[in-house]
Amino acid sequence: MTLREQFVIPKRYNTLSIALMLLGAISIIILYITTHGGSGTVEEKNANDARFWSSLLTNSVYFLLVTNAAMFFICATTLAWGGWQMSFRRVTEAISACVPVLGVVSGVILLAICFSNNHQIYHWTDAEHVKQDPILLYKSGFLNKGFFTIWTIITILGWSGLGWKMRQLSRSIDDKHLTIEEGKKYVWNNTVWAAIFIVFFSLTVMSSIPWLWLMSINAHWYSTMYSWYTFASSFVAGISLIVLFVIFLKNNNYLELTNNEHLHDLGKFMFAFSIFWTYLWFSQFMLIWYANIPEETVYFKPRYGGAYSGLYWLMFTINFLAPLLILMTKDSKRRYSTMTFMAVLIIFGHWLNFYQMVFAGPLPNHVPSIMFDFGVALGFIGLIMFVTAKSLAKHPLLAKNHPFFKESIIHHT
Repeated sequence: MTLREQFVIPKRYNTLSIALMLLGAISIIILYITTHGGSGTVEEKNANDARFWSSLLTNSVYFLLVTNAAMFFICATTLAWGGWQMSFRRVTEAISACVPVLGVVSGVILLAICFSNNHQIYHWTDAEHVKQDPILLYKSGFLNKGFFTIWTIITILGWSGLGWKMRQLSRSIDDKHLTIEEGKKYVWNNTVWAAIFIVFFSLTVMSSIPWLWLMSINAHWYSTMYSWYTFASSFVAGISLIVLFVIFLKNNNYLELTNNEHLHDLGKFMFAFSIFWTYLWFSQFMLIWYANIPEETVYFKPRYGGAYSGLYWLMFTINFLAPLLILMTKDSKRRYSTMTFMAVLIIFGHWLNFYQMVFAGPLPNHVPSIMFDFGVALGFIGLIMFVTAKSLAKHPLLAKNHPFFKESIIHHT
C-alpha cells in the first residue's frame, strides 16, 4: 500500500478558511460600530463597550484552550506510553501549532480589557472600587493588574514554548531510523518533556488561569471546581476538533493507517469527557443550590432562572444529553457522519457554555444578539483551519520512525 505522507492543501479548503477569517473580521468591525456608534449615558456606553470586549474574550479564550487541549492529549498519551494515537499524531501536533497565534490574539485582548478604563468586565481593575469593597480588597493580592499581566504572559509563552518543544522532538526523527538504545533514549526524552508540559498545564488550565481570565468576571463568587469544569469543557471540544480533522483527512485519502478502531477510541474520549463535564456541572450546581447561600447562588441567578436560562439549559442539553444518547453505542463511534455531527455539536455546545460563563457577568439582565458573536467565532475557526493546514503541509503526515508507531498500525479495541 502506497502511503500519502505529504498533505497538499485543497484550494477550496484554503478559500473557505480565508473566507471565514474575513467573515470574522467583518463581524468584529460591525460589532464595534454597533456598540460604539451611538450616544447615551456613561453606564450605557460602558455596557456597550463591555458587550464588545466580552465577545472577543469569549471566542479568543475558548479557542485558545481548545487548541491547547491537543497538546495536552499528546502529552497525556506520551506519559502513558500509548502508541495507538501515533497514526494521527501529526494532526494533533498541527492543531497545537495554533496556540502561539491564538495566544498572541488572546493576550492582547485580555490585557486590553485589564488596562481599559471600563471596569464592567473585571471589577477588580478599578482601584477606587477595590478600596471600598472588603471582598475585592481581600483578594487584591491575587486579583491585580500586575499579577494578571505577568501570569498571562508566562502562561501563553509556556504553552507555546513547551508545545513547540514537543513538536520538534516528534519531527526530529522524520529522516532517521533509531536503534533500540536510541529509541529508549528518545522515548524517555519525550516522557520528560511531556511531564513538564503536564505540570505547567496543571498549574495553569487546571488551576489559576480560569480563575484569572474567567472566574474573576464574577469576582465576589468562587468555586473550587471551576478550573476543572473549564478544563473538561475545553478538552472535550479539543478532542472533537481532532476528530473533525482526522475525518477530513480520511475523506481526502490521507491517514491510510488510521481506521475505525482509532476513530472509535476518539469517540470514547468524546463520550467519557462529556459525562465528566456533566459530573462537574452537576457537582458545582447541586452543592450551591442545596446550600442556598446568597454569595454563592448569585452566580447562578442570571443563568439558572434569569435572562440566560434558555441558553443555559440548551447548552446543558447539547453537552450532556446529545453525547449520552448518540455516542452510547459502539457503531455510532465508528460512523464518519455521526462522529462529524457530534464533533460539530459538541464544539458549538461548549462555545455556548463559555458564552454564558462570560456574558452573564457584565450583562446579567439580558442576552445580546448572538449573531455577531457567532460570526467572530467563525473567524477564529477559519484561523484554526488556516494555521493547522499550513502546519500539516510543512511536515510528513506520519511519524513513522517513532518507536511506538507499530502499535498504532496493529491497534484494535
